[in-house]
Amino acid sequence: MNYVVEMKNITKVFPGVVANDNVNFSVKKGEIHVLLGENGAGKTTLMNILYGLYEPTSGEIYIKGEKVEIKNPNIAIEKGIGMVHQHFMLVEPFTVAENIILGTEPSLYGGLKLDNEKAVEEVNRISNEYGLAVDPNVKIEDISVGMQQRVEILKALYRGADILILDEPTAVLTPQEIEELGVILRNLANQGKSIILITHKLKEVMAMSDRVTVIRRGKIINTLNTKDTSGEELAELMVGRKVNLVVQKEKREAGKSVLEVKDLHALDNRGVPALKGISFEVKAGEIFALAGVDGNGQTELIEVITGLRNAIKGKVLLEGEDITRLKTRKIIEKGVGHIPEDRLKRGLILNHTIAENMILGDHHKEPFSKNGIMNYDIIHEHAKKLIEEFDVRTPSEEVNAKSLSGGNQQKVIIARELNRDPVLLIAAQPTRGLDVGAIEFVHKRLVEQRNRGKAVLLVSLELDEVMALADRIGVIYDGKLVGILSAEEATEKKLGIMMAGGKA
Repeated sequence: MNYVVEMKNITKVFPGVVANDNVNFSVKKGEIHVLLGENGAGKTTLMNILYGLYEPTSGEIYIKGEKVEIKNPNIAIEKGIGMVHQHFMLVEPFTVAENIILGTEPSLYGGLKLDNEKAVEEVNRISNEYGLAVDPNVKIEDISVGMQQRVEILKALYRGADILILDEPTAVLTPQEIEELGVILRNLANQGKSIILITHKLKEVMAMSDRVTVIRRGKIINTLNTKDTSGEELAELMVGRKVNLVVQKEKREAGKSVLEVKDLHALDNRGVPALKGISFEVKAGEIFALAGVDGNGQTELIEVITGLRNAIKGKVLLEGEDITRLKTRKIIEKGVGHIPEDRLKRGLILNHTIAENMILGDHHKEPFSKNGIMNYDIIHEHAKKLIEEFDVRTPSEEVNAKSLSGGNQQKVIIARELNRDPVLLIAAQPTRGLDVGAIEFVHKRLVEQRNRGKAVLLVSLELDEVMALADRIGVIYDGKLVGILSAEEATEKKLGIMMAGGKA
């Protein structure tokens, strides 16, 4: 078998960590090959080696049968390798054409002036050749995320890429954009391009790929033909045990209103309006999910509700009481639990122990402290109880939070917040960066809260998560609520249209 990419016995060691352990990985011409693994499994490291961002500690790389040393991305590009990173590398004030030809610009007057006409002509030629329609004259800042991704793909193709690496390509796309991406990638593969997708989304693996390689803890577990496997088998290979991919949720009637958001307005960190009159309610015994593409006001909304940002107009009511101007500590004491979207920045103090992190927010109260003196015997007993109850994988409650995996860090936060028995739980991107096993755990705990009659506000970019967990779904776009659908009437198509600002 002739492969366009062969990575043989690749090992990459960082201080104290073996990121890739004797990895063998190969890609055929004209195939879509998924590299699948949980967060931290080593898949992005492996592709960064192929693209020349890292050098392997040991091992060999062959491109189209030729042994190569890819010491930097320029060599990778020369060898026909292009990479579309998870966070796009585009210059927002520049036009589509200027971004695509950046670094290889056609010029006039001996390089004194950009030949814009030639640049536009080149972009039109390549977009027609590959069926990737773009407007070369529009600025990046004025186009959708899905269109920006097209520009990144065209940028790689313009530089002669035959091998395309896409890192988590669907992370910020609407369902319609994901579908379009699948069509684009299949067309490119049919034209002889070789596509490598890095992802952890099983649904997209099954829909888009020809083959899939599963990597776990830096080692290759197996390579399978997609048509011969299933989401359940791949999930088990990813985490090393059987995983229940279906959320078990009994139907129940919601109770009284717990959270009311009324005509809320707020500014972002730049002083630009982020919330523009948003209103909704969350009832006892329901999961109300807020869906939307990242950057449409979700972060600012949660910060206003939890006292981390001031509203400029409107109200937040908790069980009928106005909490709009209260400090965060008071809001916690009123019964609001918060799983923050950035667990490292807002959820944990990484250099403190697990035991200390388990009492954050209650550390000033008895029985954990009295007159400013901490009672560490009680703190450690409390932590041991929660570690067992929430299955936190750690040698001891005395290790620092930074030593835990992402999934176990999330379990510490969930244990702390649920132990307070909140009347309202806000879960913001609760499974971001987690493997399917940890996702299963988080989903189970959120549904348990709902079944106990608590109100749950879920804010997630993962549409599968929203549809699996929510009783009602609100869609936020440009700081406004586009509409609210019941779980029964919500479909991917309807939600996708609303996420792009349309009406379902």
